[in-house]
Amino acid sequence: MQDYGSAWRILRLPSLTDQIFIKAQRIRGLQTNTTRKVDEGEIPEFIGIINYSIMALIQIELGVSENPDLDTAQALINYEKQEKIIFELMMAKNHDYGEAWRDMRVSSLTDLILQKLMRVKQIEGNSGKTIVSEGIDANYQDIVNYAVFALIHLNAFEE
Repeated sequence: MQDYGSAWRILRLPSLTDQIFIKAQRIRGLQTNTTRKVDEGEIPEFIGIINYSIMALIQIELGVSENPDLDTAQALINYEKQEKIIFELMMAKNHDYGEAWRDMRVSSLTDLILQKLMRVKQIEGNSGKTIVSEGIDANYQDIVNYAVFALIHLNAFEE
């Protein structure tokens, strides 16, 4: 926000989905390629996935704006609101699934993120409508949680 303000408010959901897709594809490339041409690892990309996903959730709630219309304080309030919703979802699913993510590989979490993005693209192609499936928001929430799990596996939160 300090560097760019709320310029992201003009992005439509498919644009945010594509940004997340680019980051997930880069992570997958980092996980499979032996040579790196850019000296950045998986951690900044997973962080980017989280941020873009939360931006998308804010866009769903507020709608797309024609101009950057949030100051830093307003953006932070909206970000933290989405973060809280996602955390509560994670805690509920974590209980029901018995923390299965702890035994998963980071590469599997990356693949699940890509799968969720394919689902989001399909839903976007259907004008945001689903018949029996979760909506776009639930997929973005799952993407955030998978990225957080990957960051935990990568020890991104250690000091």
